[in-house]
Formats: sequence, C-alpha cells, structure tokens
Amino acid sequence: MIPRTIFTSEHEAFRDTVRRFVAEQVMPHHAQWEQAGQVPRSLWRQAAALGLLCCNVPEVYGGMGGDFLHSAILVEEFARAGATGPTFYLHSDIVAPYLVEFGSEAQKRRWLPKMAAGEAIGALGMSEPSGGSDVQAMRTQAVRDGDDYVINGQKVFITNGHSADLLLLACKTDPKARAKGVSLILVETDRPGFTRGRRLEKIGCKAQDTAELFFSDLRVPAENLLGGEGNGFAMLMTQLAQERLIQGIRAIASSEAAIAWTVDYVAGRDMFGQKLGDFQNTRFQLAELHAEVLAQRVFVDRCIELHMTGALDATDAAALKLTTTELQGRVMDRCLQFFGGWGYMWEYPIARAFADARMCRIGGGTAEVMKQIIGNALLPKARRAG
Repeated sequence: MIPRTIFTSEHEAFRDTVRRFVAEQVMPHHAQWEQAGQVPRSLWRQAAALGLLCCNVPEVYGGMGGDFLHSAILVEEFARAGATGPTFYLHSDIVAPYLVEFGSEAQKRRWLPKMAAGEAIGALGMSEPSGGSDVQAMRTQAVRDGDDYVINGQKVFITNGHSADLLLLACKTDPKARAKGVSLILVETDRPGFTRGRRLEKIGCKAQDTAELFFSDLRVPAENLLGGEGNGFAMLMTQLAQERLIQGIRAIASSEAAIAWTVDYVAGRDMFGQKLGDFQNTRFQLAELHAEVLAQRVFVDRCIELHMTGALDATDAAALKLTTTELQGRVMDRCLQFFGGWGYMWEYPIARAFADARMCRIGGGTAEVMKQIIGNALLPKARRAG
C-alpha cells in the first residue's frame, strides 16, 4: 500500500477520535436510524462536544480552526464504516463554507457558533422537481417587497430537510435571467410559510433525512440575502469543487472498505472443497479492483493537496467525482457477487454499501454533468489544435 503523506500526527490522533465516535456512538444504532429515516439531534450535540462539527470554521465563530484535512478524515471514517446517516459533511463542509466565505459579520456570528455546537442544523436547498442539476432553470422565486423577500416554490431531495434549522436556499430573484437571476438566501425553518413535506423513502442511504420542502409567501428580511443579489450561481460554482471532492473521498473510502470485507469473506468461505479465495477468478478480480482503487486513492490525495492550496479547479474536481463514483459502483457490484445470496441480505454491510453507492453518481452533479464539464474544457483545446 502506498503511504499517505498528507496527514500529520495531529490529524491521525483526530482520526482515532472519529473512529471511536463512529464505533461507539453511531454503528450500534445505525440500523435503528435506517428504520426511522433520521438520526437523532442528540448525535449532533455529541459530535459537537468532540469538535467533529465545522472543523475548519475559524475559532472566532465557534469552530475548532482546523483545516480541510480534518473534514476529509471525518468523511473517510464514516464512509469506511458505511455510516451514511449522519450527514455532518453537508452541514460542516457544504453549508458552513458559504457563510464563512460570503456571509456578513452578523450572519456569521448568528449562525456559525450554533452550527459548530450542534444547536442549529444546516441544509442546502437547490434541487427542484423540475430538474436537479440545471440550477439556472430553478423556479423557486424570491420577490423583494420593502425590507423583505417573499419566497414561493418547492425543493426536493433535500438532505437534512426534516432536521434543518437553517436552509441555504437557492432561488430566482430575477426569473427572466438564468445564472444572473439566482440568489442565495438564508431561511430559518420556523418561519410561517415554510412546510416540510414527506420524508422521502430511498433505495439507499436510508438513515439520511431527505425531504421535500415547500414555500408559500414565506417572508424573510432582506438582510438574510447571502452575498449580493444575482450572485448566487457564481457563489455556488466556487464551492462545487469541494463538494465533488468530498464525494470522491467518500467513494474511495467505501470502495476500500468493500474490498476489505470481501477479502475477509472469501478467505473463510468454503466452496467445492477449497476456500472461495483460492479460486483464480476470485484472486484476479479482487486484484484488479484493488489496483484500480489504489490508483484512484492517489488521485484523491493529490486533489486534496491541490484543494488545500486553492488550486483544485472545476474540471479536475469533475474528473475526480466521475471516475471515483463510477469505480465505486463497479466495486460494490463485483464484491457483492462474491457474497452470493448473503450479499443480497440487508444485514450484510456489502448490501447496504451497494445500495448507498448508487446515489453517488447522482448527488453533487450527475455523471453526465461531470462529462459535460470535462468536455467543455477539452473542446476548446481540440479546436485550437485543429
């Protein structure tokens, strides 16, 4: 195995804390949370007490002042355990960075300390029933009325939707414009006019709270606007590289775990007078998967290094998400096959991982959107070369 050099001894000590938390506070209850479709709010407060929320938020705003490597460790260890229910990464590494980067001082001081303490759970409201990946075509509108915005519309597939106290809502402040008509508004979920719809039943990630949300003449003060009006799409684009990097980190960590589970299983499974792991087909397939995942692990770590210096661009992030999540799907399918009928039983981690992995080629931008981003970057070069 190629040594990983991006983490310091302090980071590895933090990893030990995360692993203990996952083993003691998460995994014994995860099956129950899958049935409930939600993790309890108490888990968020327990995580906050150990400094596991908003790790790289500055200390002045209640965070621990760490770096993205702390966030990467959290994503890896939860993915490795198959603990898809606690969506701390969305709260800490997708919602909170918008406030850190673009929020006013008042917005930061109001929300970030609560988020770091697990007192306020954040969610991102982007996807709509009419289309998820085409953000520019969204229909939810916010109309300025004096000192307020009046919001009407609907969102769907919103992770943390039933739990959220704060919603970072993408909406149209100029319905006639596309990208330049999108704005981001902070919406407190206790406001009149906000309604949570049904908790959506998914084929995987069952412990995740995923909901549809409705807005009917919901009023928020104009001071809840994040950044400038019409700047929402540009702000979203600056943060998508990190979101896609997180998806890549999750995909590779879960793939590594699936291979490890499968190696353990085939080493002890009797088949036709020998161990399943003794068959050449078994050894060759697992060797191939291991080699592919190892290569992607190096790519992931390099992208983490680039991101730490602000050098990870949208094209490379799209390439990372595309290749890691496509590989994750192949790994889960082929590893499950070695378990035979047991692999189809929900009690086995490989069954959960198989179902959970399917979402990764959709969430954070579909595989097709990733190809479009990469293709758009390549075609101008091809034209110049011609």
